[in-house]
Amino acid sequence: MRKWYSLYDKVCTEPNLWHAWKRVEANEGAPGCDGQTIAHFGANPREYLRQLRKELRSKTYRPRPVKRVLIPKSDGDQRPLGIPCVRDRIVQVALVQILEPIYDPQFSRFSHGFRPGKGCQTALAIVDQALHVGYTWVVDLDIRRFFDTVNHEVLLATVAEQIVDGSVLHLLRAILRSGVMLTPGDEPEPTEIGTPQGGPLSPLLANIYLHTFDTAMRSQMIPLVRYADDVVMFAHSRQEAEAHLASARQVLEGPLKLTLHPIKTCVVSIDDGFCYLGFSYVRDRKGRIQKGVRAEALARFRTRIRKLTPRNAGQRRCTVRRATMEHLRRHRRLKLVIKEVNSYLRSWGAYFMQARTSWNWCESLDKFIRRRLRSLVAGRFAIGCWHQIMPNSLFDELGLWSMVNAYWYVRKGRIQELCISTHQA
Repeated sequence: MRKWYSLYDKVCTEPNLWHAWKRVEANEGAPGCDGQTIAHFGANPREYLRQLRKELRSKTYRPRPVKRVLIPKSDGDQRPLGIPCVRDRIVQVALVQILEPIYDPQFSRFSHGFRPGKGCQTALAIVDQALHVGYTWVVDLDIRRFFDTVNHEVLLATVAEQIVDGSVLHLLRAILRSGVMLTPGDEPEPTEIGTPQGGPLSPLLANIYLHTFDTAMRSQMIPLVRYADDVVMFAHSRQEAEAHLASARQVLEGPLKLTLHPIKTCVVSIDDGFCYLGFSYVRDRKGRIQKGVRAEALARFRTRIRKLTPRNAGQRRCTVRRATMEHLRRHRRLKLVIKEVNSYLRSWGAYFMQARTSWNWCESLDKFIRRRLRSLVAGRFAIGCWHQIMPNSLFDELGLWSMVNAYWYVRKGRIQELCISTHQA
């Protein structure tokens, strides 16, 4: 294993910091606890970067506490996200740009989360392949609050096995222990464990931390796929699956000091079905593996469309008499809403249209979307004559994206074109 002795000077170089700033700027994002926005930093980036580089080189840089934001989860729980300040995000990206080329080539080929050239699609392809070759049992591992329970000493010791540069290790420790702030102006809470989910450095640190688990499972020839902390393991029988779970528990709850969720971690047969990365897998009565969109994902889809198409957003209710075709064509707000809806539909469709289901469910989603748009114009639930006033052809004319179209893009092997249109939107 190669040792790296001098990396801190490479983190502090002007080109590295400038490239890090451009990546932070492209990702946009909310301001941290200091309130500084991307636009404010971008008004004079060279001066801010000069000061930041000066602090790094003199080793007087101190990361500020991250702003804590709680995001509701589908199970009723809340996911804590940490939003670093803009200057701290730049430093974290600068570290990633130096450390990622060192660590990524060593990671397991079954690790797909937050890696160049890998992602949810490649992880799901491994699941499809495993079920195709005959694995019938699955171990669904759920690490309880992984990002909040990462042990700092274990993580830094793992990094120190290769990164011998004490300045880099000191900087990593300072970032990990920068604290969190719930409300601006409050006293920051110390962070003795965990890596704030939401920071640019956290995904790489998570992969470094769980590389020990990947290596242990690979040494035992246990087939698995991992996307960040979402792990599924494959087996041919229940006994074999139980043995895989015992091996995983020994590593995760032993040297890595993590905890498996007692309820969500389970051994299931493909006949009973399981879910992974928004998709559900189950064997039907004819013995075929069915891959569909998870019910929670469909519920979130409908919730998002409802938010994009509010029925009563302060506009005057539109009467049937006023709702002429010419009026609707000039309805500026409707066009803006359709543009926002299209952006969401393309990205959602590019991901979920790989589910092996019929196009009927896509048609039902299209009907739901058109009904919401009619109600948006009417200011109320629009039925009856509104289908003649606002026919489907009108929405086609206004450029509304169709989920049925996305379905056929994928079925005809044109998923790349769908993704391109998504990015262009």
